[in-house]
Amino acid sequence: MDHKEKLPWEFSLSLPWELIEEILSRVPPESLLRFKTVSKQWNALFRDKTFINNHKMTFRFILATKSKIYSVSIDPKIVVRELTLDIPGLESHEIPKKMVDCDKLLLCDMEKGVVLWNPWLRHSTWIDQGSNHTRMESYGIGYNNKGSYKIFAFCDRKENHTQRLLTIHDSASDAWKDREPIDNSQGKQIVHNIYTKISGVSLNGNLYLVTYFETTDLVYHLIEINSSSESVVKFCDLPCGTSNFLKDAFVLRVFEGGRFSLLKQCHATKKIEIWVSKYKINNNLDRDVEWIKFMEVSSPNLPDLVDGFDSQPSYFIEDKRLVVCSCNETGRAWIYVFGENKLISKTQIDSVVDLWPSHWTFIPSLVPVPRAQREEPAELQV
Repeated sequence: MDHKEKLPWEFSLSLPWELIEEILSRVPPESLLRFKTVSKQWNALFRDKTFINNHKMTFRFILATKSKIYSVSIDPKIVVRELTLDIPGLESHEIPKKMVDCDKLLLCDMEKGVVLWNPWLRHSTWIDQGSNHTRMESYGIGYNNKGSYKIFAFCDRKENHTQRLLTIHDSASDAWKDREPIDNSQGKQIVHNIYTKISGVSLNGNLYLVTYFETTDLVYHLIEINSSSESVVKFCDLPCGTSNFLKDAFVLRVFEGGRFSLLKQCHATKKIEIWVSKYKINNNLDRDVEWIKFMEVSSPNLPDLVDGFDSQPSYFIEDKRLVVCSCNETGRAWIYVFGENKLISKTQIDSVVDLWPSHWTFIPSLVPVPRAQREEPAELQV
């Protein structure tokens, strides 16, 4: 008698749901995409943050040295694995100059273009740099109401390298478009006032950047680049700022999927503050964003979260824990865990990673990398 191979949905009828979850948590992430259509229950499971966090191959930080890229898992213990940025035609040894964590994908600046990458799924797509662009630096991605992804970057003007342009790549046309970086709400150029030590944050399809006014006391706020209209407007004030650009830690992140979080550490006192927006961000709120202090850790023995090369820490907040990755004064990467207003643990990353790695936070997801949607010319009928 021939024994037919059982399909996934047939297994789901005969096994306890808890066992199915355990089995799926061991399946390579790129294979999970094929199972999303098995049932509504399976599809809902793959969107569940708890399932993603408990998956055996989940990681939360990306580290890059001059020659290699690594993933760093946190729970239940710290595990470092080497990653490959597999792009056809790309030199195997080429490492991104910069990465931006945005909307569950990574945006990687390369020598002659950018790569949109989901390292958890091992999916990526290459986008050529515009022919008129020099010294291009990516700040984030967004998507418009038609589902088209857009990459936002700044570059030097070809005719005048002292001036910067906002350039936007639209996946629908697979083309770059330049525009003046004008704050539409105030009629001012904003590019020179962007706090360049931190990247943008993608939320609700739009990109948010930290900017400041150069007055007697620096005033910090967020600007919004709307992905549908491509307008640039002031969105809200930040609850605090920094006067020590080089040494203070000052990092904006997305919190709980729909809110902002802001980490600040004063270099002089070592005090760490975490601020979060009280409510989910609604694109129409404008100036009504209310900030509350989520955590404060104050002790003279706290680590300095800004390293010797003045790079900002990477962090995420989960289950009332603050988890931070940064390098110490010798260049070794460390993972710090804070909770209940104190330092809970600190762990040095395995010495397999070279000194002074760059590091980024990553949110694992089954979000596929968008491809260019440019229409192909119709065939000539003869």
